[in-house]
Amino acid sequence: MSKTKITTLDAFRKELLETGSYNTANFNRGIKRANLGALTTLSFSLNVAKVFPISAILCPLGLLTVDRWTRVCFSTLQTAERLGMNVELEGWSERAKYKGPVVYVANHMSTYETIFLPPVLITYGPLKVVAKASLAHLPFLEKAAADMGLVPIGRKNPKEDLVSILKTGVEKINEGYSFLIFPQGTRQEVFSHRKFSSIGAKLAERAGCPLVPIAIDTRCQPCRKEGLLKKVFHDFGPVDTSKDIRCACGPVIPCTKSREMHEKSFDWIASKLETWGIEVDK
Repeated sequence: MSKTKITTLDAFRKELLETGSYNTANFNRGIKRANLGALTTLSFSLNVAKVFPISAILCPLGLLTVDRWTRVCFSTLQTAERLGMNVELEGWSERAKYKGPVVYVANHMSTYETIFLPPVLITYGPLKVVAKASLAHLPFLEKAAADMGLVPIGRKNPKEDLVSILKTGVEKINEGYSFLIFPQGTRQEVFSHRKFSSIGAKLAERAGCPLVPIAIDTRCQPCRKEGLLKKVFHDFGPVDTSKDIRCACGPVIPCTKSREMHEKSFDWIASKLETWGIEVDK
């Protein structure tokens, strides 16, 4: 594969803030899309998964800063481009104009967006990310996860999760942190109204801050559905470099009743996903 000029986080943020969008430049992308197969999947998956062991190693040494963690996460975008994929972001101008914390709600297709989104969102201010508790309990990762802003939920008791998120969320939003929530809970290929909970809208109402919907397309690496590797590598299915990565930011929805904000966020995400050819169940 021909050598490419690597996109830097600083250049990425500059373009995003100045234009409200980002599109992979030809000189930042591999000339040819990487062939489908085990080596491509391994290269992509390792660059996503490495965030966890690197964080676990750096944290006890006192070397894990938010900036360093963000740059490790950002390397996943660089990997996608190196493998020949386009990365496209749009609609971020309105978010840049709003100076304050918000609650972000995004659809959830793969593991990739949980690593890819933080470097994007931290561009607009401090961030907390709601994620499954099992991530924080990986060996040596609990303190690192807490330091980097991960807010764990168990997903076994929705009522307890709601109480916990509302309590922690309001406290942190009052301190100036935005919150990223995936209301579907688990990764879904179909964006379903029935599985898109109102937890983000309820937090926004309780904290008195806006709600911002995000639509993301990470079909390039779906979950592994079958085969001998399914149980161990469920999160890292075969990578398809013919599918680009897309991320669109919706309107800054003013704080009002949670039901109203919830419906507006779902409708916006659903509409954007449909334009990308992603199935929606309304």
